[in-house]
Amino acid sequence: MPTSPSDAPRPGGPGYDLAVIGAGPAGLAAAVTAADLGLRCALLDAGARTGGQFYRHPAPGLGAARPERLHHAWSAYTGLADRLAAHREAGRVDLLGNHQVWALERAGDTAWAVHATLGPGADDRATVRAGAVLLATGAYERQLPFPGWTLPGVVTAGGAQAMLKSGLVLPGRRIVVAGSGPLLLAAASSLVTAGAEVPAVVEATNYLGYARRPHVLAGVPAKLAEGLVHGTAFLRHRVRLRRRAAVVEAHGTDRVTGVTIARLDARWRPVPGTEKRIECDALAVGHGLLPQIELATEAGAETVAGPDGAVALKVDAGLRTTVPGLWAAGETCGVGGADLAIAEGELAAHAVAGATARGSVLRRRARLRAFADLMAAAHRPGPGWTGWLRPDTDVCRCEEVPAAAITEAVEELGAGDARTVKLLTRAGMGWCQGRMCGPAVACLSGMSGEPRADSRPLSCPVPLAQLAAGAAGPAGDGA
Repeated sequence: MPTSPSDAPRPGGPGYDLAVIGAGPAGLAAAVTAADLGLRCALLDAGARTGGQFYRHPAPGLGAARPERLHHAWSAYTGLADRLAAHREAGRVDLLGNHQVWALERAGDTAWAVHATLGPGADDRATVRAGAVLLATGAYERQLPFPGWTLPGVVTAGGAQAMLKSGLVLPGRRIVVAGSGPLLLAAASSLVTAGAEVPAVVEATNYLGYARRPHVLAGVPAKLAEGLVHGTAFLRHRVRLRRRAAVVEAHGTDRVTGVTIARLDARWRPVPGTEKRIECDALAVGHGLLPQIELATEAGAETVAGPDGAVALKVDAGLRTTVPGLWAAGETCGVGGADLAIAEGELAAHAVAGATARGSVLRRRARLRAFADLMAAAHRPGPGWTGWLRPDTDVCRCEEVPAAAITEAVEELGAGDARTVKLLTRAGMGWCQGRMCGPAVACLSGMSGEPRADSRPLSCPVPLAQLAAGAAGPAGDGA
């Protein structure tokens, strides 16, 4: 299994055939498959280790003896990691950890310059050159605000899993899990297995959307088996699943001490008189995932709206984006899980190499993508969720912009879109650049579905000293 990439070979010479951005399931599968096909690859990731968010490792100093107990399908990761180790040893893949890519730049008709920051120092940057780029940057969680969501002890569902996987700690002892989407089941199952008490999993949908296409479910028996595993864990630990309900307020002063849940109607509006309080010391909440595609949209790639309204990259059958020389795989093409990401990473690598992928990979990808679309449609947020908000509820956490300010921008100042609301209120101008508040601001601005992906010259914060230092860096081969 690969260790920290601090001893990885530094890029040099004429560059690479392929730069893969993101070392999660899709990126790992793409890099090792491309190397199998004879391409020389650079695999870049903001983290120090491979695996991405899905295969997140415990910190080395914790001495975790059995990290596989924190994951599903750990053997899939170890198989990819072993192949990567062999390709690194042979010099076919350079693993570049701690490389946070902030921009892609065309370097002629047949080459790319990939710019990354390695840290806060003026010299801590790199420019990696490659003939093609494959984006496997994953996704981030969709949050819908409610009163009390900024209290300490309120974390995202994925954040609760990250705390457990990387730090071997729990966000609390009695944890309510709420929101919508299959991540809730996985998070709750992991938490109770690790010793937490989960009094309720509060799911905004009723799961009936899955019944609309039974043939799609029949094509993914592994997903049904995974759901059975979670259900068994819930029965064993007496976890109650509350469907068609939501957390509409979190209570507490210095920390969350309880939540109020309410039944929802078909449009996700709270039903008066159905409120119920649940005592807890932590809340893990999330409403699915949104593709992380900023690098591609700034390069000019076209997007499409998925069944849940989330914006993903438009790709063809070979995972090519609309920008020549730029491919994508996994969650950037629409959220669908690790199995789909691995299949798409392999398929995209074949397309980059000009090779024909195995028919089994094409069929697996088709089945899993169909399930991903079904899943997205089943958990699409309803427009009535704004009924959870009060005028003083912060929608943008970074800039502390309340719902009333956004309403004022629309109704009194004439803002007709999320960008104008942003300019008038600063919602989305903070550290997260709208990742947390973007869907909420778009909905309150009167837009249908999710906001279109913003185009930004930089996809992440970069020290100004690095921008002034020129394109060459310690891991680059010149401007």
